Amino acid sequence: MPNNPPDEGNIVTQQTDDQPKALKPALESMTLLVAAVIVHDEATNRVVLLQRSENAKFAQGMWDLPVGKSEPGEPITETAVRELYEETGLTVKPESLKVAHIIHGAWGIEAPNGFLTVVFAAHEWTGEPENREPRKHSQVRWVDADAIPEEFVETTASALRRYLADGPQVSLDGWG
Repeated sequence: MPNNPPDEGNIVTQQTDDQPKALKPALESMTLLVAAVIVHDEATNRVVLLQRSENAKFAQGMWDLPVGKSEPGEPITETAVRELYEETGLTVKPESLKVAHIIHGAWGIEAPNGFLTVVFAAHEWTGEPENREPRKHSQVRWVDADAIPEEFVETTASALRRYLADGPQVSLDGWG
């Protein structure tokens, strides 16, 4: 180890032969990071779903989980908490989220470089579901887990079905 003089609060980067150079983030070609939340009331075996409105960017009229894109620099658990609240009014603590499923899509409507959706399960929340984005969703409500609507966004429907059946925890979409 080289003997470095103490820095005085400044960040000093030193390149040695055993350290790789830091790579710049590939912001223009990154896979879109998305969070979805399965709010599951295990006592009544119900889940919170939303139905996309006719004004939605995609999957108009179809059912979906509360889901949304991560903001730059935002941890995925914070994305899940934020999107769930923005769409449904439900509040969950980031530390109470459990990873339920991962969806890796080769491409998407707003994700030409692919997307990675981390689907979380929440068994503790506060509030009652309400439609907080009526321009995007026609309704938000509890649905019996044994009566999931057929008209459902395929990737999140698959994740939800697999979660409820204790099935595989990773889905690949559009990969050959």
